[in-house]
Amino acid sequence: MSDLLEFTEKTLADKLGENIVDIDMRDVTPFTDYFVIVTARNLRHANSLADDLIDEAEKHGFPVRTREGAEGSSWILVDLKDVIVHIFTEDARNQYKLENLWGDRPITRYEDEK
Repeated sequence: MSDLLEFTEKTLADKLGENIVDIDMRDVTPFTDYFVIVTARNLRHANSLADDLIDEAEKHGFPVRTREGAEGSSWILVDLKDVIVHIFTEDARNQYKLENLWGDRPITRYEDEK
């Protein structure tokens, strides 16, 4: 597991992100190593997860390429280069079903050590 992936999942868990999974994309795409998918409790929480993740990544020296999804969006993408984070509300996650789209890839559920 990469340091960035571990950092990302722990940061999201610390900020009360739910149902965190990562999908190994290393053999599929040249632009990232992992997708991380997390559920936010509501739109405000989704925005807070994205903002906090970006702030913490920058503090720890991890590159932040971009954030997509306006404030109040039910799907926010944070591109950390080797890890791309998809932050969904529960309804949006159920609608887009990224885990199913990439179901042939190795998927790992994050288990918080607390």
